[in-house]
Amino acid sequence: MRKFNNKEMFILRALEKILSDKDIKKSYLSLLRKTCESSLNEIQNEIKQGGVVDDGSSSALPLPKDSSTVIMAEKYFHPFELACQSKSPRIVVTALDCLQKLIAYGHLIGNMKDPNGSGKLLIDKIVETICDCFSGPQTDEGVQLQVIKAVLTVMTSQHVEVHEGTVLLAIKTCYNIYLASKNLINQTTARATLTQMINVTFARMESQAVECSGKENVVTSISVTDTDLSESTSDVVSEVLNSVIDTVVQTMLDGESPTLIENGCVSFISDLPNGDPSRSIQSDSLIITSETDSKGSNPRFNHILQKDAFLVFRALCKLSMKPLPEGTPDPKSHELRSKILSLHLLLSILQNPGIMFRTNPVFILAIKHHLCVALSNNGVSPVPEVFELSLAIFLALLSQFKIHLKKQIEVFFKEIFLNILETTSSSFEHKWIVIQALTRICADAQSVVDMYVNYDCDLSAANLFERLVNDLSKIAQGRQAVELGATPTQEKCMRIRGLECLVSLLKCMVDWSKDLYVNPNSQTNLGSEKNVRENENTDTAVSTPGESLRSFSGSASSLNSISSANKEAPDTPHHLQVLKHQKEVWEKGILEFNKNPIKGIQFLQDRELLPSSPADVAEWLHTEERLEKTSIGKFLGENHEFSREVMYAYVDQLDFSQRDLLSALRYFIDGFRLPGEAQMIDRLMEKFASRYYECNPNNGLFASADSAYVLAFSIIMLTTDLHSSQVKHKMTKEQYIKLNRGTPDNQDLPEEYLSQIYDEISENELKIKVINKPGKQIISSEKRRRLLWNMEMEAISATAKNLMESVSHVQAPFTSAKHIEHVRPMFKMAWTPFLAAFSVGLQDCDDPEVASLCLEGIRCAIRIACVFHMTLERDAYVQALARFTLLTANSPIMEMKAKNIETIKTLITVAYTDGNYLGNSWLDIVKCISQLELAQMVGTGVRPQFLSLSKAYPSIETLSLKLNISTLDPSVKESIGETSSQSVVVAVDRIFTGSIRLDGDAIVDFVTALCQVSLEELANANHPRMFSLQKIVEISYYNMGRIRLQWSRIWQVLGEHFNKVGCSTNEDIAVFALDSLRQLSMKFIEKGEFSNFKFQKDFLRPFEHIMKKNRSSAIRDMVVRCIAQMVNSQARNVRSGWKNIFSVFHLAASDQDESIVELAFRTTQHIINNLYPQHFQIMIDSFQDAVKCLSEFTCNASFPDTSMEAIRLIRTCADCVHEKPQLFVEHCVDDVSVNEEDRPWVRGWFPLLFELSCIVSRCKLDVRTRALTVLFEMIKNHGEAFKINWWKDLFNILFRIFDNMKLPEVQTEKAEWMTTTCNHALYAIVDVFTQYFEILGPLLLRDLYTQLHWCVLQLHLISVIVNKTGNEQLARSGTNCLENLVISSGQKFDDEIWENTCNCIRDMFDCTIPKELYTTNDCLFEKEISETKLKRSNSIVSNTSVISGSSLDHFPSKSNNAVSALYIKCIVQLELIQTIDNIVFYPATSRKEDQENLALAQADISQQEIYSPDQQKEEQGMYRNLKTSQLFLLTKCLMKSHKFARTFNTHHEFKLHASSLYSPLCELLYLDLKPELRSVLRRFFQRIVGEKPPGEKDSVVDRRAHAPNFPGPSPLVKPTKRSKKAYQDEKLVKTPLDSPDTVKSLMKEYGC
Repeated sequence: MRKFNNKEMFILRALEKILSDKDIKKSYLSLLRKTCESSLNEIQNEIKQGGVVDDGSSSALPLPKDSSTVIMAEKYFHPFELACQSKSPRIVVTALDCLQKLIAYGHLIGNMKDPNGSGKLLIDKIVETICDCFSGPQTDEGVQLQVIKAVLTVMTSQHVEVHEGTVLLAIKTCYNIYLASKNLINQTTARATLTQMINVTFARMESQAVECSGKENVVTSISVTDTDLSESTSDVVSEVLNSVIDTVVQTMLDGESPTLIENGCVSFISDLPNGDPSRSIQSDSLIITSETDSKGSNPRFNHILQKDAFLVFRALCKLSMKPLPEGTPDPKSHELRSKILSLHLLLSILQNPGIMFRTNPVFILAIKHHLCVALSNNGVSPVPEVFELSLAIFLALLSQFKIHLKKQIEVFFKEIFLNILETTSSSFEHKWIVIQALTRICADAQSVVDMYVNYDCDLSAANLFERLVNDLSKIAQGRQAVELGATPTQEKCMRIRGLECLVSLLKCMVDWSKDLYVNPNSQTNLGSEKNVRENENTDTAVSTPGESLRSFSGSASSLNSISSANKEAPDTPHHLQVLKHQKEVWEKGILEFNKNPIKGIQFLQDRELLPSSPADVAEWLHTEERLEKTSIGKFLGENHEFSREVMYAYVDQLDFSQRDLLSALRYFIDGFRLPGEAQMIDRLMEKFASRYYECNPNNGLFASADSAYVLAFSIIMLTTDLHSSQVKHKMTKEQYIKLNRGTPDNQDLPEEYLSQIYDEISENELKIKVINKPGKQIISSEKRRRLLWNMEMEAISATAKNLMESVSHVQAPFTSAKHIEHVRPMFKMAWTPFLAAFSVGLQDCDDPEVASLCLEGIRCAIRIACVFHMTLERDAYVQALARFTLLTANSPIMEMKAKNIETIKTLITVAYTDGNYLGNSWLDIVKCISQLELAQMVGTGVRPQFLSLSKAYPSIETLSLKLNISTLDPSVKESIGETSSQSVVVAVDRIFTGSIRLDGDAIVDFVTALCQVSLEELANANHPRMFSLQKIVEISYYNMGRIRLQWSRIWQVLGEHFNKVGCSTNEDIAVFALDSLRQLSMKFIEKGEFSNFKFQKDFLRPFEHIMKKNRSSAIRDMVVRCIAQMVNSQARNVRSGWKNIFSVFHLAASDQDESIVELAFRTTQHIINNLYPQHFQIMIDSFQDAVKCLSEFTCNASFPDTSMEAIRLIRTCADCVHEKPQLFVEHCVDDVSVNEEDRPWVRGWFPLLFELSCIVSRCKLDVRTRALTVLFEMIKNHGEAFKINWWKDLFNILFRIFDNMKLPEVQTEKAEWMTTTCNHALYAIVDVFTQYFEILGPLLLRDLYTQLHWCVLQLHLISVIVNKTGNEQLARSGTNCLENLVISSGQKFDDEIWENTCNCIRDMFDCTIPKELYTTNDCLFEKEISETKLKRSNSIVSNTSVISGSSLDHFPSKSNNAVSALYIKCIVQLELIQTIDNIVFYPATSRKEDQENLALAQADISQQEIYSPDQQKEEQGMYRNLKTSQLFLLTKCLMKSHKFARTFNTHHEFKLHASSLYSPLCELLYLDLKPELRSVLRRFFQRIVGEKPPGEKDSVVDRRAHAPNFPGPSPLVKPTKRSKKAYQDEKLVKTPLDSPDTVKSLMKEYGC
């Protein structure tokens, strides 16, 4: 025998319990008793027939539903219905409990029609019966609780389905129980049940939507899900109720009294929409008319569950809109509690919406039509709880539905949020709640950026982000008026909250742009560097290196914005920025219009934003709400043509149809304020009347527009008369009626009509609608404030509600921001308010929390400005931060507080985390760090004499006196001491050690700033500081491992700084700089360098600069020692640095300090002797510098031994070039300017030879002689390797030796130069020419002849006068060199060379004839005669006397330059004659030949022929190489010289005149010219005519035998005295030699 089913057990026991109740015996319950008895008997019979025995046991758990033993519980519902309708609480509770269990366990489904024929389903009837058990506050508390349980069971059961009106009825019943119940437990249970039922309703809708879409999981997270529903509904209900009851009981035990409702049931319960289930089921369907659809389309629900959710949502919205009673609402009132409950329930729906609720158009429209309007009403509620709930709902909407509510969000922000913040009369509670809500909004990066993109960049929207930032900035600054009733603590809290919002905004921007930020401390090192994070764990006061703004919680707890493609506009930053720019122009134009309408319109039209047509301008005046009404009226009333056209269009765009004149006039002037001038009003009224008559042609009152015009104008006058305070005697109604009689149409208006107008104007002034915008108002008392706030709340609420209703139809596209670029314009627009708020906070407030927020905000702002490279903004914030450290020049350090220490730490943190982006702002940071070192020394008690300050600061003594550390306030003393704390010191060091992580540009900026601060520290002559200089050395060590490209940029700055510091007048500073530079250089050179790089050259350049600019011997000596040490220890690693090394030694070579020169030369000698043989290949690039250096050593006259040794080293260098010429070819492969074959010459030989020539030009005799010798030795020894073009360059160098003689300046050593160096060089050049004649002859012979000709010209008179000297030796050497050249190389001459040679000899003859002897003007010699009387020892020099060519002892004075010149010319003439003889016939060197020549000459004179056996000897000389024409040319030269001598001797006046002045010349000419000429001519004549006597000896008279007074290297033969026979030869001298026949005749005549 089996047990009873639960269903049977529940019904039996319930019926038995009802029948056993004592109230059942009451007469009015007789029907209930009979029905229960009948049902009980029927059930017992069924049990007996089914063989079921009740064993008295019960199960704690429900049994599964067994369909085989089902007893239709629905047919037994009637007794329970009657029981519920009874007034007995116990019976009702029993019935409700049984129904609840039957429904919970699925035994009572009620899916059949009501057997009573109501047309409803039985379950609907059951729910209605359950709900009817609650009849108001008087309902038994147990019944209330049982009703709640039953209703919750129905709504959460899996077996029962209720929809539409039944759902609303169930919710309504719980709602009313919450409001009406006096029991706190029942109230709380009802509220929890409401929440549960609503959640289940929406959860079922979402589950059904997911199932339909094929999804497996529900996205939404709700308190009760379908998995919960799978459990026993009874258990769920029991759990919920028990938890609620336990909570309430615990509250009561804690001493809190529950809130009870004393009044009766609320009267508006029946006003709940669709409160009647029958009506709901009959009238409502699955189609709900959309109130917002302009096209009238009816969106359909996809399922009945969607409609259930919609109905519940709409009902709650309408409940929240119920008005509160007038006055201050009672917290226990039903109205207030109902509003609060409905808002709570709405909030629970919106906090976790599902996909269907978020995306279904029906719900979106419901939110727009109902919820947003409700929020606009409750958003300014005087009840803080209502206001707070409204804002919470708005935040939920902003989080989940903002893409659908663009316009609604704008209205809520603009009209509610910001107005409450801006008005001075708003209460502290309201502002506090608003700013709390703003704190959440400002913490969501997506919402913040979306706000800017969708509103500030929208032409038709308000600038919400800009306005929000400005308002928050004012709050943070404390600029808002102090609300009455708010304590200073509350004001401080408000200020802190404003700062928090601003900081949150900046954090959002930082988080949004985090992808642009590169943390320098996370970068890969660019070189070998040390671990700079070893001491980070000890830093407790400054942010750790790993900390960055990314870890800020600005968006960590932000709202989760949902993106949807529905009505979403694309995010195009460029387009949005264009719109933003246009909006700014529009705003500027509107502002200009409000000041001057004409200029404003012109401004917009010039920028093509406003069309030029009057109709477009008029439409703009109608639609633009930001235009001031007064400005519009002023513009429309202007008498300009354009203004009139716009006014006509403006009026024509108004529709006055179906309006009486007064209402039309009100409508007309509602858009602007009437101007004050009567003419303007007249024009406006005239056009108004015309338009009114046009719109109402059949009005029945006005026959024409004139009548309407008169009446309209009279209404304006009446308004002024009745409502102007200046009019004392008001117009009466009769006067007004009389005034309007006699219209232009001769038809008076009805008096009733005019009387009605008068009364209406009297009661309601004709004026524009004034919208009271919140603003600053004078509040004298708390009562006044509350009154103003209530008025403003009403105005705000009305405006917001109207706007919400008007925008509910607008479909505005929403842009979900995605791009990083939006942050730049956001910050560009708002950085000023941010900075103002943070600066004021740091300046005025010492509160640690305020300071912390301000510093955090500044840090965020710096990050944003940095990553977007906004230089102006970045510099402003960094400078502000630096200013608040109190380390700047004008800041009193004795006022340092804890906030200043935190500012210092923040500045250090910014430098560490944002160093890559600081740019020029590094300068402010480094300045603060520099002064921080001073503060640290002061804080640690360092004595003043050990401190130093920059010139921008007072002296240390003054600072110490001002500080008086021992007497300072302990807090100030502690703050100053904090500057030297371990955390600060470590943080500062970390900036410098962390410089290795900066990028290439940042490290250059950092180094530049550090160098600038270092110069400022060192600029103080009395107290220079080297803190920054030391840090420069440190960071140089740290960053030396960077790539060379970056390091070269760094060193470009550092090198320039070392240049300046190394040249400091303070030797201590210069020594420190040099020593640091030496250490850096050694370390840098250790790394080595590849060929063709120049990094070492750049690195070592400061040594060269210091050596050049610093005149201190100690510093110069130190530079040389540094370089010498470098050479001795790092020579193997030096590459391009050799140039700098030799440049330093080049500068040292000219020094007068022996130690400097000695050390530099010793090092250079070591390089040439020891390093060149081994490393010449890597040092070849500096070869020219080495040669220049040696040249400079040679030219230092103070150290002759060094000079000689330097010349030897130059010869060593020449050997290197000769041995390894290919190195120059290979090394200079990239030098395209020089041919490959010429590189050894250009890079090797030429510098050597050129420097030697310079030495010859610059040095004294012994040095230059040695240099000249080495020069020509090099040429002779290595000349075979020279190419033709090299020889050209070489002789250009050689000819430069004579350039010193060509200069016109007076030189005291010129004579010595000419007799020594020039003479030596001339013979050496000829020797080189002779040695390499095959190469040089065709190439340079002409140039050589030119140079020899110049040497001969040294005797020229003008040259003598100008240079005050003459040198016969150089002139004689010129002829001798010519003779040697021709004799040595004549056999190699070709015809052209011979022709040039003969021409050169002819030119020499022409320029050396002493033609000055012809003059009879003795003015040239008068001065010499007057000074010194001519003395003449003998007319004929004795045979033993020797006339020296270099001393003119026969002449009156050595200062007689003119006489000297004539003397030299005469000598050169003799030399040239002898040169021709020697060239043609070779010189005879034996005395025997001289005697034979003399005998031959005497035979010529006696006309006897003497032949010697030696005359048969083979003839020598160049005679056979000369052509006849060339011989004739030479003969003419000789005859010309002969002719001059003969002419001079035949003119006795010349001879007498000359003999009285310079008889030695006459003696020379008379004795020497003729015999020598006769001897030479005799041989020429013989060669020319070809009649040589047999056996004639081919010898000529040696020049030394016929040249008395001729100074030469060989002993001179004394000439014999001239005989009388010599005077008979005049005919021979006078005869021209113009033909061979003539020659023959002359020879025959004279016996030749």
